[in-house]
Amino acid sequence: MSPFVLKSPGPIFLHLGSITVRWYGIMIATGFLCAAYFADRLARRWGLDAEKMVNLSLIAFLGGVLGARLYFVALNLQSYLQRPQDILATWLGGMSIHGGILGGFLVGVICARYMKLQNIRRYADIFGVVIPLGQAIGRWGNFFNSEAFGSPVPASFPLALYIPPEMRPAKYANVEFFHPAFLYESVWDLGIFLLLYFWGADRLKKYPGVCFLVYIALYSLGRLLIEPMRTDSIMAGEVAIPIVASIVCLVGSLAVIPVMVNKAKHEIALAPEAPSKPDEPTDNAETEISP
Repeated sequence: MSPFVLKSPGPIFLHLGSITVRWYGIMIATGFLCAAYFADRLARRWGLDAEKMVNLSLIAFLGGVLGARLYFVALNLQSYLQRPQDILATWLGGMSIHGGILGGFLVGVICARYMKLQNIRRYADIFGVVIPLGQAIGRWGNFFNSEAFGSPVPASFPLALYIPPEMRPAKYANVEFFHPAFLYESVWDLGIFLLLYFWGADRLKKYPGVCFLVYIALYSLGRLLIEPMRTDSIMAGEVAIPIVASIVCLVGSLAVIPVMVNKAKHEIALAPEAPSKPDEPTDNAETEISP
């Protein structure tokens, strides 16, 4: 027997009369709240409007949830056509992070333009820092739903995930223990957050938009490493769609990063320098207004 076995207590947190509270929803909500907290702190650190940052976070989060669900439904359309009442039942699980990133990005950009926010790329960078924290926490919703697990492991494997019979793929009906792929991704996402929040964000601040792209690249790299062991990947023939999406995101983000760096350098070069008082260091200069 594995020295450490993860076993879900079940997807239901509690029943309140006719209302069912599920662990999946709790994890998603907790992830959002934690991400919003650090987004607020980083916005203040960068001198941005923290209140607008939180408002934008909520709207982008809702867009991300909708995008994640619709993307997942679109890739499993035949199944959902037979049960259309479940299309928006996000609490049952079944959301795609790639769809969530796309939906949140599009809704966030539209909302930011409507709010007439300046420095949209800086707000995007903050999202790039905190989104992986939300993902790291939200992935535990998959644990409670006994989903997003990897291939079988022997009983002696150091860390194993027990999957109940009704959740196992047919070809693994007699296998009890699997790779905890959700945990691998959760740890990877947490590492991205820690790296960017405590080290990378301020260093990349002078290149607006780059921090967000670094997040996309790092997340995609991790997904490419973890996805091949998954037993529940969405397939198009023999091709795992999440792997294709991750390759596109990785290549695309790496291609755009130098463009954003050059764009920032160009903007810095064109920015007018504030005049300084005579005999004072430029770093502490104050603008003089001539009579």
